[in-house]
Amino acid sequence: MMYNIALTLVNGIGPVQAKILLQHFENAEQVFRAKRKELAAVEGIGEIKASEIKAFEDFATAEAEMNFCEKHHIQILSLKEEAYPQRLLNCYDPPTIVYYRGNANLNQSKIISIIGTRNNTEYGKQITEQLAEALAEHQVLIVSGLAFGIDAIAHKASLQQHLPTIGVLAHGLHSIYPSQHKSLAKEMLLQGGLLTEFRHTIKADKHNFPRRNRIVAGMSDATIVVETAVKGGSMITAELAYNYNRDLFAVPGRTTDSKSQGCLKLIQQNKAIIYTSPTQLLQELGWASAQKSKPSVQKALFVELSEEEKTVVGILGQKETMHVDELYLQSGLSSSAVAAAILNLELQNIITSLPGKQYKLL
Repeated sequence: MMYNIALTLVNGIGPVQAKILLQHFENAEQVFRAKRKELAAVEGIGEIKASEIKAFEDFATAEAEMNFCEKHHIQILSLKEEAYPQRLLNCYDPPTIVYYRGNANLNQSKIISIIGTRNNTEYGKQITEQLAEALAEHQVLIVSGLAFGIDAIAHKASLQQHLPTIGVLAHGLHSIYPSQHKSLAKEMLLQGGLLTEFRHTIKADKHNFPRRNRIVAGMSDATIVVETAVKGGSMITAELAYNYNRDLFAVPGRTTDSKSQGCLKLIQQNKAIIYTSPTQLLQELGWASAQKSKPSVQKALFVELSEEEKTVVGILGQKETMHVDELYLQSGLSSSAVAAAILNLELQNIITSLPGKQYKLL
């Protein structure tokens, strides 16, 4: 493993070049033992990079990293190991190695990344928590970046629903950034884990976050953008997911809400699928349960409902509670039609309103 770490230290050898070399040679040790001429002949390497490899001598740093990882029970996973996140291998620039501490399977059959703004709204929080609740019975691994806002909400909601959750870091495992999430990170080590491509001496730096984001996008089957402005880290992650040919979903919001502008842009550009409900998400991914959805007692009893009222009852029967905005989106009805249907259903004691413009069947 020392040679794998050393390969990440060679000047001019990034993830793309390292992947090329490890595809050409059997392992990282052979890369360092190869002759300069042989290295230079590898497509994408050339004379300059070959010289950098042959001139490299700082194996002591690699050994120090190995010692740190052994002391702190950190796994070092290289490209060719089974425990390495295999979905990353489909990316053109996978991390040469990742450092992992935790107990979750990084190759779980179903993995979703949930990302969004650091300054979320209550709407974004509700969507994230409802999503985690709905995914609880599907054994999904939830991935995010341990940042403030939607990331932290996704991790916390996963823990509450007993879902494994992975935090991908933009620094080494010597500390936690932001420091306010140290307690959260400790909980995640018991029900998920922490993952990074950075050595333990590397601090959080703005240039590291895009590199972190590509792991969030690449190790998942799908990425869900809950809320984001037009610019920011979430948009970078979304673009990466799109370029990696991953399924990309965006939660729609009001056109006047700055925190939804990025999501609306992704939908407008046909880069993201509009997210309307966990049920829709599961169907899009082919993960929908084979079990029949439970029949709506109210729908059977109140056969005299209008078509609009039947539509609202049918949608509410899909989950325990639902925000009025989601009702608008799923029903395809005008806001006035939905409002009228809700009022009539409340008067008939078929549905009830909850705080935060939430509704549920009685």
